Amino acid sequence: MTPSSMRIAVLVPCFNEEAAVATVIADFRKALPSADIFVYDNNSSDRTVAVARDAGAEVRSERRQGKGHVVRRMFADIDADIYVLVDGDATYDAASAPRMIDALLSDRLDMVVGLRVDQAAAAYRLGHRTGNRMLTGFLASVFGQAFKDILSGYRVFSRRFVKSFPVLSDGFEIETELSVHALELALPVAEIETPYYARPEGSVSKLNTWRDGFRILGTILKLYRSEKPLRFFTAIGVFLTLVSIGLAIPILVTYLEEGIVPRLPTAVLSMGLIILAMLSVSSGLVLDTVTRGRREMKLLAYLSQAPAGKD
Repeated sequence: MTPSSMRIAVLVPCFNEEAAVATVIADFRKALPSADIFVYDNNSSDRTVAVARDAGAEVRSERRQGKGHVVRRMFADIDADIYVLVDGDATYDAASAPRMIDALLSDRLDMVVGLRVDQAAAAYRLGHRTGNRMLTGFLASVFGQAFKDILSGYRVFSRRFVKSFPVLSDGFEIETELSVHALELALPVAEIETPYYARPEGSVSKLNTWRDGFRILGTILKLYRSEKPLRFFTAIGVFLTLVSIGLAIPILVTYLEEGIVPRLPTAVLSMGLIILAMLSVSSGLVLDTVTRGRREMKLLAYLSQAPAGKD
């Protein structure tokens, strides 16, 4: 199958984007003439819905606030062979979409991420750039090989990826979750450089550098706990063991020298910490088995879908 004969869906989550959404629709209509464009409104208080409908997009809504809820709804509702996910703020380059789709098909990938290359100083604020680098580095240290831009909102997916991805996050952490899903299942992915522009006049960013940064970091930690429980709980067990040993050494020395235990509460605390450490490691072993079973189920859901380019 060629891109022109495949069902392509452009998914545009929007919240108060009346100043930019018409441009996004027009640009993607030009770049991907055969694609169906779906705008999902997330409780906008401006004219986003009317503008998007007038521009020719199919407009739907998701009442639960948060980008994660919108993506969950889009992935569940839309049936296509290739999915293009892009923000409705006109900061991403629609002309790059055919190139990203070609890479997805020719290299048999499941996700292509638009690696942002800012075209103006106002496009990519320093705080967001620094936070992205820190989070990307943290993700790499936790999950191994990672992406250069885990927070990019411009991505192309295969049907396999979309229909096997269990969306759990509510807000802007969704990009992190998408990246972790690909890493955990060792899915074939790639990044392609795309221009990244400043928002048009009248369009305001909904991101908060510190608030959303901490939320994304929290998401990574929760995913680390759920996807690598043995490492997570073993680390806790090792920490508790070291604290217990540190408390026990002076008591043991005193006992060997004088034959008494002078600080009984400390000795009890030390023993309790060792027990907690053993419980933590045991929990990690049990949860690791559960996680392996969960990962197998996700992989089976992934394999149940035909690869991109196949009838």
